[in-house]
Amino acid sequence: MPPQTENKEQQRQRAQHICEHLNKEYPGATTALNWSNRRELLVATILSAQCTDERVNKVTKTLFPKYPTARDYAEAPIEELEQDIRPTGFFRNKAKSIRGAAQMIGEQFGGEVPDNMQDMLKLPGVARKTANVVLGTALGKPTGIAVDTHVKRLAGRMGLSDEKNPNKIEQDLMALIPQQDWIDFGHTMIWHGRQACTARKARCDECCLEDLCPKIGVAPY
Repeated sequence: MPPQTENKEQQRQRAQHICEHLNKEYPGATTALNWSNRRELLVATILSAQCTDERVNKVTKTLFPKYPTARDYAEAPIEELEQDIRPTGFFRNKAKSIRGAAQMIGEQFGGEVPDNMQDMLKLPGVARKTANVVLGTALGKPTGIAVDTHVKRLAGRMGLSDEKNPNKIEQDLMALIPQQDWIDFGHTMIWHGRQACTARKARCDECCLEDLCPKIGVAPY
C-alpha cells in the first residue's frame, strides 16, 4: 500500500512487519565496531563518523591498548591523539571530542561513561545517534533508534519518515516501532543498508522487503 494512502495504524503495522522481516534476514545483528566496554564503544562510535567501521577497527586495535582509561585520553597531548586517529578522517574535531568527553567523564561521572541519555548528551561530540549506540549496544537500554546515514536513507525509501533531520526521523521511527525492538531495528536497518539497499543501488529484486517497501526515490532497476 503506498504511504500516501496509509493511515497511521496501517503505517505502524507495515513498519512492524518490516522490523520482523529484517530480524529474520539479519539475526543477531549488532554493530560492526570492535569494543569491550562502553568507553571503547563511545570512542569507536565517535571515530566512525564519515568513516568505515573497518577502518575504525584498524585504528582502535592500537588505540585502545594505548589509552586504557578515560584519564589517558583526557591527559593525552592533543597533537598526539590527532595523529593516532588520523586515518579515520576529521581527526582534529574527533580528537577534541574524545579528549573533551574523557575529561568530563573523569570530572563529573567518576571515570565511567554515563548510563543514561541525559548525561550522555552532555559529553562533547555526543549527539543522540552516538548515545543510542552506546546505551543500546553496550547496556541494552532502548533509549531510542540510532539514525545514521543508512537508517536515514532507508526510512525515506520505505516511507517511514519524510523528514531530513536525524532527530525528527528518529521520532517518526520510535512512534512506529515498539520500544523493545528499537535496538535491533537500528542494527538491522544499518545491515540492510550495507548489504541490499545501498546508496548507489537498491537491489529491490533481491530484497526481503520487496512487498513492504514503496521504493520512494529509488531509480528503476
